[in-house]
Amino acid sequence: MDHFRGNNLFPKFTFVLGGAASGKSAFAEQLSVKSKKNLVYLATSQVLDAEMQTRIDRHLIQRGDGWRTVESPLDSASELGKLSAGETCLLDCATMWLSNQMMAERDVLASQALLISAIRECPANLVVVSNEVGQGIVPDNALARQFREAQGRLNIALAAEADLAVLVVAGLPQVLKGELP
Repeated sequence: MDHFRGNNLFPKFTFVLGGAASGKSAFAEQLSVKSKKNLVYLATSQVLDAEMQTRIDRHLIQRGDGWRTVESPLDSASELGKLSAGETCLLDCATMWLSNQMMAERDVLASQALLISAIRECPANLVVVSNEVGQGIVPDNALARQFREAQGRLNIALAAEADLAVLVVAGLPQVLKGELP
């Protein structure tokens, strides 16, 4: 199965993983631009407070012009089906998407299955950002432990589907699977 499209051998599906403030989003944005396709930013965050608005504004400035933004905090799978082969989509991020699923009391496993299926069928090049949450201490409450376990399962599923998987630590990309274009 050919996982690469175009003359620059850009991976069909890239998974970018890292800790909070690791530089993973900036790396994913730079990588997406290298595809030389129309850029779509699939935003999963919701503005719930002033701090989140500030973070979103900072990301908008960081990305610059040339991106079409689609806000989809819950139904990212359906949005992936609307993309075309002439686009590269950056879904940022799977962690926020999962949090939104849990807070909306959705069936996380069913939602994950829909997302993975949509990734497989997506005609666009796709870059998905996610947080690595399993390297810290064991959370002290049941909801946080449930989230950590669900995030670990989601990350495993995303990495398994990916043609390229990259861990970003201190702004430095470490290739886990595949090759950088």
